[in-house]
Amino acid sequence: MKLSVAVHRARLGADEFRVVRPARPPARALLVDHDRYLGAYLDHTAALTVAGLWLLAARSPRSLIHLPLRANRPPAGAEPDGAGRYLDLVLLHHSLRFAPARWKQLRGRLGPGRPGTADLPEADHDAGTEPDFAARHHRENRDLFHQHLHAETLFMTGSAKVFRETARHFLDVAREGPVHAPLHPGRPHYCTELHTNDGVLGNAREIHIEYCDAWDAPGEA
Repeated sequence: MKLSVAVHRARLGADEFRVVRPARPPARALLVDHDRYLGAYLDHTAALTVAGLWLLAARSPRSLIHLPLRANRPPAGAEPDGAGRYLDLVLLHHSLRFAPARWKQLRGRLGPGRPGTADLPEADHDAGTEPDFAARHHRENRDLFHQHLHAETLFMTGSAKVFRETARHFLDVAREGPVHAPLHPGRPHYCTELHTNDGVLGNAREIHIEYCDAWDAPGEA
């Protein structure tokens, strides 16, 4: 999997940070805070992009992976599952120890960035290595996601392992969603979840990941 990116570097005091964004952030993607859970609504291209960013986070422990989404429009028809706050997304390795309270200031210092290409492996699910689901529920498991909200941004903090193993959810939506929708016109809903019972969520809410086929064009009501 190859992903075109923009690489940014900015300083806050004595600290320099590396921020990576997709070169073309998907317009048909939305992340919504529904209070009890989070909802990700994606078309085929957006689901592939998020899968790529998930894998990039697994191999880039010194970078913040940023996906700007909060200015996007919702899928055609109505607000998905009721009103909620629209959020940006930042993925980061727990060893970076970045304080979300610094994000707004850092975000304001990012320029156009330097173009690059990330050459990424497929997720473990597709490489033939199934996650050890039983081990996820051991008390000693530290490969968990933790979430923070700040400056209209969801921060997903985790280990390389948990990012690598859960990227398959977005690949599944990218591959199966476009097939499911035309075959089930009466019920085109196709989704997956990062669920509490999966053993990958620490201090974090569930994320409902839904394929959406129909989107308003920019500027349409």
